[in-house]
Amino acid sequence: MNRLDNTLDKLKSCGRKALNIYITAGAPDYDTSKRAVIEAVHSGADIIELGIPFSDPLADGPVIQASSAAALRNRMSPYRVLTMVRELRRSIDAPIIGMGYINSMISYGYRYGNDYNGFERFVTEAKIAGMDGLIIPDVPHEESTQMRATSRKKGIHLIEFITPLTSDERMKSTCTDATGFIYCVSNTGVTGVKDLDFSQISEVAVRAKEYTSAPLMIGFGIGTPEAAQNASKNVDGVIVGSAVVKRLMDGNFTGAMDLIQAMRSALDAA
Repeated sequence: MNRLDNTLDKLKSCGRKALNIYITAGAPDYDTSKRAVIEAVHSGADIIELGIPFSDPLADGPVIQASSAAALRNRMSPYRVLTMVRELRRSIDAPIIGMGYINSMISYGYRYGNDYNGFERFVTEAKIAGMDGLIIPDVPHEESTQMRATSRKKGIHLIEFITPLTSDERMKSTCTDATGFIYCVSNTGVTGVKDLDFSQISEVAVRAKEYTSAPLMIGFGIGTPEAAQNASKNVDGVIVGSAVVKRLMDGNFTGAMDLIQAMRSALDAA
């Protein structure tokens, strides 16, 4: 079991919901994002989803797109993200999940390892640095068989997705062998704070439990403590990104941490 398994098991045993906070590595700058990760954990985040900046983040809305662009201007790269993870491991033990896009991971392996399998090189070094899992939204389940095997061999979870449109057949295929947790995407759009009815994805999550014992976490659109509380009803936790990243990009560091604390309190009250 890695840190993610241990954390989710402990939360489940005491009846608490997991709070997963997304922060873009390198935005608004390297030191602020690194400090934000540490303070997010101190403010109540159970899991950190660390964004690996990419030039074409297809699953992300305008806030995270802007943060990724800023991080790239700050010369962030997969190599520097792994450097940050190594530095963070001196201060925190919370699970860290890398969220990024496959091209940057494969190119990392070619650039720094000269390997035929660039993804395997990246996963190997991510594990050594201290990552516990990966979220790669531009690789569909049907095309990730070898990647899942590689990640499993290295002791890193490759997180699976379900959405409101996932059929029962595809859900069974996706969820049966899922590890870490299953990312329940609340809507068919991109990331960003929205006024959403979470009942549809909540119903999908209930169906998913027929095929898996892996924890389920809802993400996309959660921007307030009330939304976090509502989204968490039939799942094991929530994922919050744009609302926190927006405050960090606006220079409102304290506001970002206050939001995390408020969401932690709302989830515990639920």
